[in-house]
Amino acid sequence: MKQTIKNEFLSHLEVINLTIETMQDKLEQASLLVVETLKNGNKILLCGNGGSAADAQHIAAELVGRYKSDRRGLPAIALTTDTSILTSVGNDYGYEKIFDRQVEALANKGDLIIGISTSGNSKNIVNVLKLGRELDCKTVGFSGYKGGIMNEFCDINLIVPSNNTPRIQEMHILFGHIICQIVDDELS
Repeated sequence: MKQTIKNEFLSHLEVINLTIETMQDKLEQASLLVVETLKNGNKILLCGNGGSAADAQHIAAELVGRYKSDRRGLPAIALTTDTSILTSVGNDYGYEKIFDRQVEALANKGDLIIGISTSGNSKNIVNVLKLGRELDCKTVGFSGYKGGIMNEFCDINLIVPSNNTPRIQEMHILFGHIICQIVDDELS
């Protein structure tokens, strides 16, 4: 059991070291995009499936509530939380449209859509990023592996250099926390 624990820590450290080497510039760009979006009076719309849905909700909560600093609440919406919308749109239009319909209803030019998918290929995430571009929103992806199809539809795709889903998810929430810290630094 102790060896399993040690192996998990070592696997995490390996991925974090690779991520530090490859993602600092893109993470800075994504953070600046979030800050600019909020300073311009626009909002952040976040989405993902499964654990990525939980990450979307977590990051939105950090922005609306607070991360570390007491500051005004910031406009961020996790598109994963309204079960009535998710199930009605899924039923009427298909699961691949559950985020599209919400973006059609809620997004304005200049808003930022953050799509989270460990593979970078989740159809509903790819669809919403594509739609976001059509609506003149900025788009940021949190992905893994090689970024998947999301690469085509993201202004910035933060790609964790790993094919290990748990490690990718760990980096995604770290990306979210780093962005929130920069938001706190710039908007507090």
